[in-house]
Amino acid sequence: MRLYELFIIAVSLSMDAFAVSVCKGLSTRRPRVGHCLICGGWFGAFQALMPLIGWLLGVRFQGMIVSIDHWIAFFLLGIIGFNMVRESRGGEAEALDSSFSPRAMLPLAVATSIDALAVGVTFAFLQVDNIVSAVLFIGVTTFILSAAGVKVGALFGLRFKSRAELAGGLVLMGMGAKILLEHTLLS
Repeated sequence: MRLYELFIIAVSLSMDAFAVSVCKGLSTRRPRVGHCLICGGWFGAFQALMPLIGWLLGVRFQGMIVSIDHWIAFFLLGIIGFNMVRESRGGEAEALDSSFSPRAMLPLAVATSIDALAVGVTFAFLQVDNIVSAVLFIGVTTFILSAAGVKVGALFGLRFKSRAELAGGLVLMGMGAKILLEHTLLS
């Protein structure tokens, strides 16, 4: 996997966390640097941990399904992307409280990183060379975007939330299609 592809995936996966961070910033009104660091830390850590877990699961079963791995990657990325696009069109605002406590942040971090678990499985099928670097890259990207999202939410409100989810979903669907096309055209 090339660096630019990993960057695109990292940014796309970060869009859910960015959208929730925007809502947290909106609910806080005057976020401090600590709020940005807490949001970035929770979301970045889980966005790094979940693909690692997915990769470990995928590596374990890779030998059994190597002949259809490109289809699995296509469907996983397509479903994740489709759900993000659908959520972006929902129009309802998520009601989040202004708490940054572990009790408030843990469920949000888990919920926004479930997609990253599935992407980690696709990393195993794509035989990503250095999984530690890949998941750290995803985690750092999510940290930066989530920390910025808190400030964006305080400044601009919900205007960017649905656009971020829509863009992230379209990119993930495109990456799935690219994987499928490359495999079927090169086979």
